[in-house]
Amino acid sequence: MAPASKEKIASPFGDLEKRLGYTFSSHVDLKRAITHASVRKQTASEFHYERLEFLGDRVLGLCVAELLHDCFPEAAEGELSTRLNALVRRETLADIADELQLHEFIRTGGDLKEITSKRMQSIRADVLEAIIAAIYRDGALEAARDFINRVWGDRLMDIKGAEQDSKTALQEWAHANRLATPKYSEKSRSGPDHDPVFTVSVSLPKRKSGVGTGRSKRLAEQAAAREILIREGVWKDEKGQK
Repeated sequence: MAPASKEKIASPFGDLEKRLGYTFSSHVDLKRAITHASVRKQTASEFHYERLEFLGDRVLGLCVAELLHDCFPEAAEGELSTRLNALVRRETLADIADELQLHEFIRTGGDLKEITSKRMQSIRADVLEAIIAAIYRDGALEAARDFINRVWGDRLMDIKGAEQDSKTALQEWAHANRLATPKYSEKSRSGPDHDPVFTVSVSLPKRKSGVGTGRSKRLAEQAAAREILIREGVWKDEKGQK
């Protein structure tokens, strides 16, 4: 009698691998990457994702920096740094984790029930970084790069994410050039109370002030900072973007 055929046992991580677009040869790191320390209160550090998160953060930074360097050959270092910061910040990672619906796979203890809530955003971001590290350890840099290029691709060309943090970019540029911290001042406010328009200026020593308008002081300050960044050649105007 011929031996009975053995059915192939499906991987318990099959659904997650489909979401990631990557098949692991070993699931040890993947299991660790989706496990929060709260699962076992006093477990050894290698059981949960924190060490992998540390590694994934570095792999992500390298791959995104490489992408930016290749995709924006005419961008100055300041613009590249601002874009990098926007692409690897917690909010961006959490958004990507939510798009992949990673919360369905994250293993937590009883004290972390609201994993999809905004206050748990950092956990979802950490898990994504840990998964990047797991892919890197399983398939080397090429596999991690392929995953990051695919998942971050659409965001790479979106200049809005970077420009939302123009105040930080201006402050970093000013300090790098040994200038004082930029000072913002409200110049005017117009329109009705329910729909105001603010005009704000930002000043730096030995530099022409920047002026911006917006529906809030924050947006006006961002616009004013952006004006100086473009004038000083740190950022390019939208018309010059590729």
